[in-house]
This record gives sequence, structure tokens and C-alpha cells, in this order.
Amino acid sequence: MVLSRLIYSSQPFGYDQPMLNGILADARTYNPKNDITGALICREDIFLQLLEGPEDRILFTYNKIINDDRHLDIELLVKELCDRRIFPTWSMKDDPAKTWFWTKDEIDSGILTTVSKSDLLGVFDKVALNLKD
Repeated sequence: MVLSRLIYSSQPFGYDQPMLNGILADARTYNPKNDITGALICREDIFLQLLEGPEDRILFTYNKIINDDRHLDIELLVKELCDRRIFPTWSMKDDPAKTWFWTKDEIDSGILTTVSKSDLLGVFDKVALNLKD
């Protein structure tokens, strides 16, 4: 199996805890059946999500997200083959954006269009280091 990783950002539409709970419940049901793992960093102004798994299933899932009305302004930031998962035991880890994450002003100013792939992966590496099962 070829392992693939995809990172995208979007703006939440109608962000609140019930909406976030619905996204996480959907992912935690769907992802294990499709050998997908990952993490969702979230707050009212941004979703930053990493998906990892078989390339065909990752692309199919991303297309479902594109058509999900809970997401606006979806931007594909990274799509690559990889040799290991960052979140091997998480069908979908959620992480409220912490202080080490970009500010709302930085997001509004378009930092995600200029940030490097290694910086994006670094954000998820930090989330993975803080996992509490």
C-alpha cells in the first residue's frame, strides 16, 4: 500500500461545539473503515486538517470535504507520499489551536499561502507530541 498525506485549510461555516462534534463523529466512524488517520486543528476562524492513509481513500475523502457545507474557502496545502504516519493510532485527533499556532490576524493576512511544508508538518508534529490517550 502506498501511504499518502494531505493537509488542507478551510474556514468553518457556523463554527460551534455541536458542529465540531458532528465533524469529529463523522470522521471517527468513517476513517477507521478506510484506513485513514489524522488530526484536525480547529478554532472559529480555521480548520487545518491532516489526513493520512491510502492515496485513493485520502483523495476520495478530500473530495467529500470539498462538498461539505461546513467548510468554506478550502485550500489544498500539501499532498505527498509518505513513509510513516504522524497519527498512527488516531482516527481523528482534534486539537483546539494553541498559542503556538498562527494568530487570527496572521491567518486573515494569508500566512497559509506562504508557510513552508516543513512548518505545516511541524504544527502537526507538535500536536502529535502532546497526545494524551
